[in-house]
Amino acid sequence: MPDLATGAVVFVTGGASGIGRAAAQQFSVEGASHVVVADVDISGAEHTAASLAGPGSSIELDVTDDAAVAAAIDGLVAEHGRLDIAFNNAGVNDVPRAFHDLDAASWDRMIRVNLSSVFVCMKHELRHMAAAGSGSIVNTSSGAGVVAAPGLPHYTAAKHGVVGLTKAAAQEYARQGIRVNAVLPGSTDTTMLQSFIAGDEGMAKIIASSNIHGRLIEPDEIASAVVWLASPHAGMVNGQSLIVDGGGLVR
Repeated sequence: MPDLATGAVVFVTGGASGIGRAAAQQFSVEGASHVVVADVDISGAEHTAASLAGPGSSIELDVTDDAAVAAAIDGLVAEHGRLDIAFNNAGVNDVPRAFHDLDAASWDRMIRVNLSSVFVCMKHELRHMAAAGSGSIVNTSSGAGVVAAPGLPHYTAAKHGVVGLTKAAAQEYARQGIRVNAVLPGSTDTTMLQSFIAGDEGMAKIIASSNIHGRLIEPDEIASAVVWLASPHAGMVNGQSLIVDGGGLVR
């Protein structure tokens, strides 16, 4: 199979670690001409950029800041001439709690980081892609984008929202040469997940057995799906939610 990202200019958010780092690395291996790694954790983003097989760079970026995102993407296009692929992956998690115990601040933070940021990034990505008449966007949702995550109503709402945004953009921009899809990971062995289950052996066992393979998913396994979704090999895949959960939802 030819390189899946040959010559592409790629923008990855949440690229300092986990799925974002793995995707940035795979895009580079698959022939990207340049990968821009964005994260609030600039040290992690720099580490990812330094690990790439080909050209790349890093930027410190708060994806909830509309003006900052606009400047970052405008700057990318000014420097590299275009934006071919965007992977909107930045996000946060939270501790489970009863619905009636969820405070407004936690709700607002979750929606802002996990949903509004995707809208902000897509808005500016689509502006440039529409002008160019081509582009591919992949958004990170979650298994919680199709079923409820127990104790996490705000996370569930945000990730369902990402699926809706993905469909809306795909429908609107398909005839302008742009595809928009979502990847829905199951429990993946990332720093965010490890901090979520730290010290709770019972929770760790439950999460590790949450799919039919009986183990956590590796970030590279999600990244492979992302790179394929973004590539020309998925040219008629549009507006779709690709569940990569080790069969967790087939039960």
